[in-house]
Amino acid sequence: MSGPLHGINVIELAGIGPAPMAGQLLADLGADVISIDRHAEARLPERPKDANRRGKRSIVLDLKNSDAVDVVRKLAAGADLFFEGFRPGVAERLGLGPDVLLKANPKLVYGRLTGWGQTGPLSQRAGHDINYIALSGALGTMGGKDQPVPPLNLVGDYAGGSLFLIVGMLAALVRARETGEGQVVDAAMTDGSAAIMSLIHSLLASGLWSDGRETNLLDGSAPFYRTYVTADGGHMAVGAIEPQFFAALLDGLGVDSSEAAHQYDREHWPRLTEVFAARFAARKRDDWTQHFSATDACVTPVLSLKEAPLHAHNTARRTFETRDGFVQPAPAPRFSQTPAETGRGPFFAGEDTREILAQAGFDDAGITSLINSGAAAESS
Repeated sequence: MSGPLHGINVIELAGIGPAPMAGQLLADLGADVISIDRHAEARLPERPKDANRRGKRSIVLDLKNSDAVDVVRKLAAGADLFFEGFRPGVAERLGLGPDVLLKANPKLVYGRLTGWGQTGPLSQRAGHDINYIALSGALGTMGGKDQPVPPLNLVGDYAGGSLFLIVGMLAALVRARETGEGQVVDAAMTDGSAAIMSLIHSLLASGLWSDGRETNLLDGSAPFYRTYVTADGGHMAVGAIEPQFFAALLDGLGVDSSEAAHQYDREHWPRLTEVFAARFAARKRDDWTQHFSATDACVTPVLSLKEAPLHAHNTARRTFETRDGFVQPAPAPRFSQTPAETGRGPFFAGEDTREILAQAGFDDAGITSLINSGAAAESS
């Protein structure tokens, strides 16, 4: 492995959604990530198609077994980062709470990733991305006038969850290396999705944003920041916010340049939207793509998941790669001195159980005993 986090040891208590993504991103950056999984998998000829597993190693442990819990404690004693995505209190009941692990390893950074956070009246309630961003105010800004539309699970799970957890843990790691003191990072998806709305709150407070959908600069209301249907049913994305880019858009669409005077006049927006829609509807998506390719009109085709890896820009930058029989995003961002690389492909749960137990200090007899007792398991 290479990457700027080479030499950083991470323990991930496997879960779903944002926690595996956080582990994947850390592994992409070169960290040694051990995923503690619950159930072993049979090794099939074809490896699992799960990019969130890439670059990690896997051990299967029954955390209801005290011997398995002891294994986790031994691994955490030599780790830099440890994180879990359970409801508040679950890790403590397992004997793996931060008080226990930090006592044995004072430099440890203990990450906690939840939807609602470790405290608050909803902290023990179930939820998903859509619920967290609904309460943070983020969801209320997205979609049409009549109904909010969830942006997949990108804003809560990944932007507000995975990325904020990683930022928090790496910040705490810097301090731990300076002071010798680890700490707990409480990453809540509601908090994170609220934090990324800072600009919108600033615009609202300044009277430059309306507290409603399809009435603002960036929510599909402005004719110069939205998508348009093309003759073949495709879509073009337009983001010509600045006057010089709007002028290039008018020129590219063959619209009179005098319309530039009305760019920020909201009364003209419905009319301009109709004009632009009629122009885009007259030609196919690929024709418009070629037409605007050499301009600064900020017009690009809306690509599908299958089309995106084939675009010339993405192929030139190797934004996507094919590993283990399927296309997946390559590691990001890019580093000049310590380039990140994807490690081996997605693992089978329990594939590295014996290796990791040996790393934790168990001899062959001890490893066999743990597996025979059911405290640990390996893929077959």
